[in-house]
Amino acid sequence: MMTSARNLIQADTGSPSIGEPVYLVVGRLRRPHGIRGEILMELLVGIDVFNTADRQIYVGDNKRPFKLTSVREHAKGLLIQLENLHSRDSVEEFRNQSVWITAADLPELSDGSFYDYQLIDLQVFDDKSRLLGTLVEVIKTGANDVYVVKRPTEKDLLLPAIPSVVLEVDLSQKLMKVHLIPGLVENYQVD
Repeated sequence: MMTSARNLIQADTGSPSIGEPVYLVVGRLRRPHGIRGEILMELLVGIDVFNTADRQIYVGDNKRPFKLTSVREHAKGLLIQLENLHSRDSVEEFRNQSVWITAADLPELSDGSFYDYQLIDLQVFDDKSRLLGTLVEVIKTGANDVYVVKRPTEKDLLLPAIPSVVLEVDLSQKLMKVHLIPGLVENYQVD
């Protein structure tokens, strides 16, 4: 059964220590708006991540914590206001900085859905239980996502994220089962 993915980018490349939160980049602050401390945020994720004020966010590489006091749609992004910042000058310093949230703060997805960052490092097996490699990247295309599978001795495998190829994703077991259709892999023995 094919499951759907939600785009989120994990920018921290190292593994967190046990108990340390996993931070995900969800947006980028652009420019102040007006004189009361609002700032435009470009979204890298769906707007449903910011469906409410009072959300905890972290700004910049040092992940400075802030609570959102207001959120409203504007153009192709959001106008946000950060707690205790009420002037244009007070938010100017955050221009062009990343906005992070913790993975634990993500909205829950329906069964059979997952976030892209959850796919990274899954072991990918074919439908005959042969290990193909490790999923290392999700490429967004216009038609469907493409999963990049790193193989130990061969070039990377590019798998289209379509139901006829991706048969199962098991996050608890950290594995993905796929069916390789003709032409995906050179010299692949179907038996």
